[in-house]
Amino acid sequence: MKCRRKASVAIFLVLCLFSFYSSTAIGQNEKEDDLIGHWTFENGVERKDLTSHFGDIEFRGAEVKDGKLHIGDNKWAITTGYKGPEIGPDKTLVVWIYLDNLNVTHGAPLAVNKSSGDTFDAIVYAERQPKRWMAGSSFFRRTQDAVPGFEEKETGKLIQLAISYEDDGGTAKIVIYRNRDIIGNYTHGPIVSWVEGDVEAIFGPRAYIGGTAHGWVIARVEDARIYNAVLNKDEIGNLVEDTLDVEPSGKLTTTWSAIKLR
Repeated sequence: MKCRRKASVAIFLVLCLFSFYSSTAIGQNEKEDDLIGHWTFENGVERKDLTSHFGDIEFRGAEVKDGKLHIGDNKWAITTGYKGPEIGPDKTLVVWIYLDNLNVTHGAPLAVNKSSGDTFDAIVYAERQPKRWMAGSSFFRRTQDAVPGFEEKETGKLIQLAISYEDDGGTAKIVIYRNRDIIGNYTHGPIVSWVEGDVEAIFGPRAYIGGTAHGWVIARVEDARIYNAVLNKDEIGNLVEDTLDVEPSGKLTTTWSAIKLR
């Protein structure tokens, strides 16, 4: 009788473990082949893009503590040296952040910026509307106020933000997400793309033009990603920040690319 109970418990634990790994695999492997920039800021990879497409991050006053990139007033970071496929015209920007000040403006926890001129797309905080997010772009070419939008009222809580860009006959179809909810959806402005040697990823300002960084956001970035594809609502909702990547093969094996210690 005791042997049967022990066997039952063992089977139950294995099933639970398999279920956990399977659910994690689903969350982490959404369009993983299209992931072309990924930063977790964990110990040992503080400066690294885990996809190896971008060069090491340069800290311009920003710093990494406890697996988070701390950005603020004149404290930011940039990475150049991109060696990968053309970015866009379809793409998705995703970040998980702790917003630490509601009253700053014009900054972005993640932006894609051209090195050669004034062209950027960014997840921008409080530029046209106080305490609200928008899809920032050069001269507002791909920008409209998000409807219904979302007004931030609290600091210190983990927020997932994402913006997808889709080529709709040369015009940008844009969807803005906050914690898996759509807060903006419109089609406006010319779609653009970025090529090897003429792209930067920026953390803090919304743009970096002629040697000048524009705007700040005071926050801690937990995880930042660039996908070279449009992620839909379900795919964005399935993503999990800073967790184990799990082989979706049915075997209980893991690859230790990014471990978040809580």
